[in-house]
Amino acid sequence: MSEKGIDSPQQHLIAVVGQTATGKTALAVQIALRHNGEVISADSRQVYRGLDLGTGKVTPEETLGVPHHMIDIVDVNDSYSVMRFQREALAVIADIQSRGKLPIICGGTGQYIDAILDDVSLPDVDPNPELRASLSKLSNEELFAKLTELDPRRAATIEPENPHRLIRAIEIATALGAVPERSDAAPRFNALVIGCRFADTENYRARIRARIIERIDAGMFEEAERLQSKGVSLDRMRALGLEYRYLADWLAAGAQHDTKTVESFIETLSLDIWAYARRQRTWFKRRETIEWFDVDQEGEIERMLECADAYMASV
Repeated sequence: MSEKGIDSPQQHLIAVVGQTATGKTALAVQIALRHNGEVISADSRQVYRGLDLGTGKVTPEETLGVPHHMIDIVDVNDSYSVMRFQREALAVIADIQSRGKLPIICGGTGQYIDAILDDVSLPDVDPNPELRASLSKLSNEELFAKLTELDPRRAATIEPENPHRLIRAIEIATALGAVPERSDAAPRFNALVIGCRFADTENYRARIRARIIERIDAGMFEEAERLQSKGVSLDRMRALGLEYRYLADWLAAGAQHDTKTVESFIETLSLDIWAYARRQRTWFKRRETIEWFDVDQEGEIERMLECADAYMASV
């Protein structure tokens, strides 16, 4: 046993990670049902109440009765940091373990995954109001260029259209010289990390597009209108990630539901989500311990479940 006790039985957990729209949630639920588990979401936007369809948040029906944590815990107009997520998620994991259950991390936000799996302190950099005020006047392209100059490594993995993350990364890099690496940190848990990906690029791109259409049919546009009616500004909405940036622009343009507008929305958002998925892949490739599975290949889902079974049998 190591000094940190990661070989202790209560320190075991499973993480299901990977790119967006690869079936992580359904897999995590199946593992939880087989091994008396509970799911901890590692998604930077699903912590917010009211961001449902745009984030692909699990529905009560989809949970199949499995408890899910770190979802709907923050008002949409409040800020939420990786440091706060780390503190609160680790407390949830300790509680799950204390009840003799298996914690299952599930998500695609690389920073949140790293904050749980890696035994590393997050950068203790206080907000810099003056710097933030000056940066808020810059375009996303200017922010990304500034971050690239300060910290090319972090710029390679960040979402370049998310001003909130760009500004925070610049803030940290300005204070510390660079955003600290987390991938080389010692493991906090003796974890099995399962990675979900698509082998067929065209199949994956089609899945991304189909998923957007499903969300629109389920009421994603109406969700944006509801957020706006509750006082969520368009600027705040744009800071909440790709789907909400597009929804904010749609609202600003008059919230048109005509076929041409909706089709343009689908096509351009699909391209940006595809680009985001590629950045997710770059982030997760740094973690060499991930057991990758191609979810569009026959038998791979069962192989992932068998992998989890074997891991639990060894505990």
